[in-house]
Amino acid sequence: MAAHDEAAADLEAVKRHRTLFRAVKRRKDPPLRRTDITVTDDAAVKRAVKAASLGNAMEWFDFGIYSYLAVTIGHVFFPSGNDTVQLISSFATFAVSFLVRPIGGMVFGPMGDKIGRKKVLALTMIMMAIGTLAIGLIPSYSTIGFWAPVLLIFFRLVQGFSTGGEYGGASTFIAEYAPDKRRGYFGSFLEMGTLAGYTGAAGLVLILNSALGSDAMESWGWRLPFLVAGPLGLVGLYLRLKLDETPAFQKMEDATFHAASEGASTVETTAKGDLAKIFTNYWPTLILCIA
Repeated sequence: MAAHDEAAADLEAVKRHRTLFRAVKRRKDPPLRRTDITVTDDAAVKRAVKAASLGNAMEWFDFGIYSYLAVTIGHVFFPSGNDTVQLISSFATFAVSFLVRPIGGMVFGPMGDKIGRKKVLALTMIMMAIGTLAIGLIPSYSTIGFWAPVLLIFFRLVQGFSTGGEYGGASTFIAEYAPDKRRGYFGSFLEMGTLAGYTGAAGLVLILNSALGSDAMESWGWRLPFLVAGPLGLVGLYLRLKLDETPAFQKMEDATFHAASEGASTVETTAKGDLAKIFTNYWPTLILCIA
């Protein structure tokens, strides 16, 4: 009798746990609507992820070269006499590009909502390639004096501005292309592209340092990794221009077209005050992202 009562109590406990679990699950995962579901083609998704990740790798290859050549760049672009001051100046120029990245994100994010991710990603690729290639062509401080560091800082700002739009745009591009249940998986390839770009830049600088030696590197060899940006940028641009726009953007364009044809007001692509909402409503998430 006692065993029977114990079994009944256990069964009742299991039922309570199941009921509680279903209630929690319903609260966390509300039922999906048709508009919440993205229907995608597997081949198109893989092609989009590959192009976005490879393009991202090329962008961060260009961006990372500077950091691995910081000492050499300090000697080339800043007045001689104190190695420490040269190195600090070089790192300060490196930091400048990070300060301008949020501005690039704030400009290119809304632009992607209006004209499409594909065009914005092509534009950021062109800007990064031009900025990196230009750094490789700037004459040294001993040749043009004060203008050498000024031009270096300017093109680092171009790189940072481009990167600010690149990462956010590419991650949005992949998220809008990926099927709902595999969005995190496909999004992870973007970070792989970033790390591959940095690793490629480090490997190239290491090979050149070993093959040419410090004197040749400081004289002309440091320019080679920057000059590679031109051909790489063309390859990345080709890959991105071959892509179609994301399903989400196409759906938004269709909605805008139908609204315009029916005489209704156009669909708002980016609400005014979005930036203010991020800081007021989503500040905990923002701090977590920054951290």
